[in-house]
Amino acid sequence: MAPGWPAVLVEDNVRLRPLRRRDQDTWMALRAQNASWLEPWDATSPIPVTGPRPSFGTFVRSLSAQARAGVTLPFAIDLDRRLVGQLTVSSITYGSLRSAAVGYWVSEHVAGLGITPTAVALATDHCFDALQLHRVEINIRPENGPSLRVVEKLGFRDEGLRERYLHIQDRWCDHRSFALTVEDVPGGLLARWRTRNG
Repeated sequence: MAPGWPAVLVEDNVRLRPLRRRDQDTWMALRAQNASWLEPWDATSPIPVTGPRPSFGTFVRSLSAQARAGVTLPFAIDLDRRLVGQLTVSSITYGSLRSAAVGYWVSEHVAGLGITPTAVALATDHCFDALQLHRVEINIRPENGPSLRVVEKLGFRDEGLRERYLHIQDRWCDHRSFALTVEDVPGGLLARWRTRNG
């Protein structure tokens, strides 16, 4: 198994755990119910996809293989043991860079309750501790107010604009890049979030 995987990370009623095939019905229902909330920010392929879309089982198997290879950590976000979103640590790089990127989504009905900042803090600390990474970044469209509030609450450093960074909704979109290094949070990001959140 890859370092730091599989993992279950818990803070109060928020839990990160591996995404599973049996999450299919809930995951697909959440995505359908939240389509207008999530689709403006969902990455798309710049190369037209031909043929049927992969099944949820294929999606989870692919993420699990990437997790075993140590390049991705695909977490489900649970609130009170119910699936409410997903957080993925991707682009895990070791060597002299030791970095990763975090992406996430949650159902609109739980947005603004502190779940996403808690999940990001749990995952960031896991990257710094279990994976011994040095840097974690989050890239956000400038128009995505809810996601910008997450990095603001957690104190991620704004590193500027990446022009035409990611393909979304059939076009290349600018993103603002935010990051933390392990030196920024000597006591851990979760501890800092607890202090800020009172």
